[in-house]
Amino acid sequence: MIHYRPMTVSDVGNVPIDCQGTEATVRTRIADLGASAILAFDGDQHVGQLQFRRYDRALRSPAGIMDPTYWGDFGRANAPSLPPGTLNLFCYHVGQLKSGNARDPRYQGRGIGVALLEQFVRWADATRVEATVAKALPPFRPLGVLMGGHPATVYENHGFKIASSWCDPDLRDRLPDVLAGQHGDSIAIALRDLCDEGVTLDALAEVAMVVRRRP
Repeated sequence: MIHYRPMTVSDVGNVPIDCQGTEATVRTRIADLGASAILAFDGDQHVGQLQFRRYDRALRSPAGIMDPTYWGDFGRANAPSLPPGTLNLFCYHVGQLKSGNARDPRYQGRGIGVALLEQFVRWADATRVEATVAKALPPFRPLGVLMGGHPATVYENHGFKIASSWCDPDLRDRLPDVLAGQHGDSIAIALRDLCDEGVTLDALAEVAMVVRRRP
């Protein structure tokens, strides 16, 4: 059975921190916020995490979708005014057993990503987080599998509202390479099928800024 809990300082050095920064950065973030991620475990084995940090309206990704800061880059959004303590959801690492990009498929498709979000919302309300922002993907599952994120509908089911949406130019520019099969044949085939059904590259690349305020 999968169980979940916030990441604490005692986890540093014992669970992967890919995309979170250095150990010193993570320790500082935990001291500031009380946690830096929601962790998922199968017994004692780390199998996933949802990372978060303070929202920085000026943050820009230096490498588009290829850098973790992509999930905090809302440069094209019509961003609303948010409280100073607003948090920003970053990377979902479902199926991650150790540091690196490898993911164990046994943990895919089991609702762990949604459960991580649910656990974050509970933690955020318990710690009185004023607001949370996230970048939502288009509602096409192959794209979510490729990038590791949720569509806006999942966030809306957990109290988020769409603040702004736009076609992400970097994501759109990279989609032809994905369709050519450079990121896994099964994902490429699924996305090509969507295109054959009339879904445009612009639609596949439409992302949204979603915001949840504390009830």
